[in-house]
Amino acid sequence: MSPVMAGVVALRALGRNAMRTALTALGLIIGVAAVIVMVALGRGAQATIESQIQSAGSNLLIVTAGSAGVGPLRQGQGATTTLTPADAAAIRDELAGIRSLAPGVSTRAQVISPAANWGTQVQGTGAELPDLRAWPLETGAFFTEADVVRAAAVAVLGSVARDQLFGPGIDPAGETVRIRNTPFRVVGVLTSKGQAAMGPDQDDVVFIPYTTAQRRLLGITHVQNIWMSAEPGTNLAALAESVRELLRRRHRLDAGQDDDFMVRSMEEMATVLTSTTTTMTWLLAAVAAVSLLVGGIGIMNIMLVSVTERTREIGLRLSVGASDLDVLLQFLVEAIVLSGTGGALGVGAGYLASLMLGRSTGWPVEVTPHAVGLAFGFAVVVGVFFGFYPARKAAALNPIEALRYE
Repeated sequence: MSPVMAGVVALRALGRNAMRTALTALGLIIGVAAVIVMVALGRGAQATIESQIQSAGSNLLIVTAGSAGVGPLRQGQGATTTLTPADAAAIRDELAGIRSLAPGVSTRAQVISPAANWGTQVQGTGAELPDLRAWPLETGAFFTEADVVRAAAVAVLGSVARDQLFGPGIDPAGETVRIRNTPFRVVGVLTSKGQAAMGPDQDDVVFIPYTTAQRRLLGITHVQNIWMSAEPGTNLAALAESVRELLRRRHRLDAGQDDDFMVRSMEEMATVLTSTTTTMTWLLAAVAAVSLLVGGIGIMNIMLVSVTERTREIGLRLSVGASDLDVLLQFLVEAIVLSGTGGALGVGAGYLASLMLGRSTGWPVEVTPHAVGLAFGFAVVVGVFFGFYPARKAAALNPIEALRYE
């Protein structure tokens, strides 16, 4: 029997009990749709995280102050005071491949404008931040290196901070805000960057020169972090190791002593976040795939029933010259047609369900060809696997006993 003829016979056989066939296929439809929806949600979340990390800037290295301890008392990351502006200057002067660099300190404070007040993150940084973070200005200008050197009382607002202090779309350049009773002149507003990956809103911030933050707000001489971007083509891992070796020399750390700082790249952060999201995506997909196994058991059940109901038909085919292989192929093709049809309908249902879920909840979804192919292929494999035993049982029937079956 040719494969085409086997397919025609399979469709006719399945059509005799349309309701039973539809209910059997429903298990596969639900399973395939569930796998596609789970993977789409996971891929959407992963894409969102990647875009948020990219929004922080490219080729970034971040040096942060390390932990500190006095006796049994251990303080967390950022507690040391050994990271200084001189370290930042040494990195700039002694290491090749640095494009932009900005020391930083931060605190939370209530910012007061003539019309409103708003509690927000106040970050002291360097004049190269816009280039470092690939963050253009919406209005005005960023403060200059001269402002950093003289610790000028100037501020640049994130879009959320601007909206809360002055109103949406207002250009506050030249206006004055007060931070801890110190007046600051607003010189610009940054464009919107949105939510950070697993972090706060990047636009809910006020930037001031780090020297101003040190002297007027915090009363410190150290910095909490140093952000730097590498020149295109620079090996970030090698640059990070060079930064580490330089800071260990400057901080006079012996070979057995731990670093009193941490050097991290955005690539490392992206790898950790996306690997976690990928793991969760496939975990959810594996849970959803259990319903495919249930659908496969349903196929085996319906095929076993079909073999029992059609025993005389099988005996007649064998008696008129059909081979065992022909009978095996006939029932195996029925299982493949059933699983393939259920898989195709499941793909359509999963795609529509993903779009509807994304639109109704606002969650990011991304239906990928890889996920569609995987779900459909798994459905067909399940059909073949669970359909083989009933097909083999049918092919093994004795023609004489089959013809005498009532």
